[in-house]
Amino acid sequence: MEKTTVVIIGAGQAGLAMSSCLTDRSIDHVLLERGVAANSWRTERWDSLRLLTPNWLSRLPGHRYSGTDPDGYMTANQVVDYLNDYRRSFGAPVRDETTVTAVESRSTGFLVTTNRGQWDCQAVVVASGAFSNPKVPAIGAELPGDISQLAAIRYRNPSLIDASGGVLVVGPSASGAQIADELARNGHDVTLAVGEHVRLPRTYRGRDIHWWMNAIGQLDERYDEMDDLVRARRLPSLQLVGSTSKRTLDLNALSASGVNLIGRLMGISTDKAQFSGSFANVCAAADLKQGRLLDLIDEFAHDHGMDADVGQRDRPAPTAVPTPRTELALSAFKTVIWATGFAPAYPWLQPHLLDRKGAIVHDGGVMTEPGMYVLGLPFTRRRKSSFLDGVGPDAQDLSSHLAGHLESAATGLAQMGGR
Repeated sequence: MEKTTVVIIGAGQAGLAMSSCLTDRSIDHVLLERGVAANSWRTERWDSLRLLTPNWLSRLPGHRYSGTDPDGYMTANQVVDYLNDYRRSFGAPVRDETTVTAVESRSTGFLVTTNRGQWDCQAVVVASGAFSNPKVPAIGAELPGDISQLAAIRYRNPSLIDASGGVLVVGPSASGAQIADELARNGHDVTLAVGEHVRLPRTYRGRDIHWWMNAIGQLDERYDEMDDLVRARRLPSLQLVGSTSKRTLDLNALSASGVNLIGRLMGISTDKAQFSGSFANVCAAADLKQGRLLDLIDEFAHDHGMDADVGQRDRPAPTAVPTPRTELALSAFKTVIWATGFAPAYPWLQPHLLDRKGAIVHDGGVMTEPGMYVLGLPFTRRRKSSFLDGVGPDAQDLSSHLAGHLESAATGLAQMGGR
């Protein structure tokens, strides 16, 4: 058995950010990674993927983007290189190919069991990410066996998709929209099933939408300021694409590239797929929310005397809603791609740490078991918590809390020893 003060589970951006913060505090720790550092960026991304956030917004504790294209968007391979550079910059103590199988609470701390032995520690940070266990709806079991199914996380490029029939992409957020667009541009017959989504222009008034969201403070909105935190944490990913052309990828753009749009997939009936008839309402809601954000941006620009220095108020056109259809023959499809989000999966955690859906129960990253923390989940402490730019501030906050926990535990032991 090996001993350390803190075990960090996962060596992606969240785990490395926490490692950097603990290093600065001279707190002994180890990162346990099931693959190799930045594993999900290596193995769970499609070939053409780029970050949704511009490179200048890739900020980690003690590490900033230093390349020649700050306004561009890193590819997955570039993110791997970026994180590897970060790892080397402070000598992060990563143990690769080490899979955690159990975390048990003990009177003196925690026992972490892995495929390579056990660790005795005083605190545990779960930084294994929230985007590696794809959620495929139960309805998938009702599809005919001759229709291929894959989760968006398993998609790689158009050449691997059967071109002899249509493709149904389920889910209109970042992954679904990008995959549908790429397939359509490569000659596939694509239908996109659209449910709730967050529509945004790639740029507004001459600047990246994330520049504006950062400037108005939206990305830094805190979890304890939300009226409905549960909903905020469940919001779909932004309907954006990182591209050299800085193009907007909304439903209007998808339709223009040949993607067929239809409502949310609701069920399978014999030889037909059934879709929601509320497509127009869903689009109207997304347009309304986009308009509210752009209003905030316009107010900010006006209040800060920026109107003369930025572009005009180039509002995107309302979503053009096609004539609604509620049924399509399944014979039209050879492939279904599920871009329906991710489900929590922590089989190595004790049940009392999870809610009824298997998600970690926490208060801003502080778990219910003293000495346990979670980092990198959507809206952990801030709206940007799941971005490269967000894990850093969260790690700094939680490492401070963790240091306080260790100090309190040490004080308690000293007092017990003095009795």
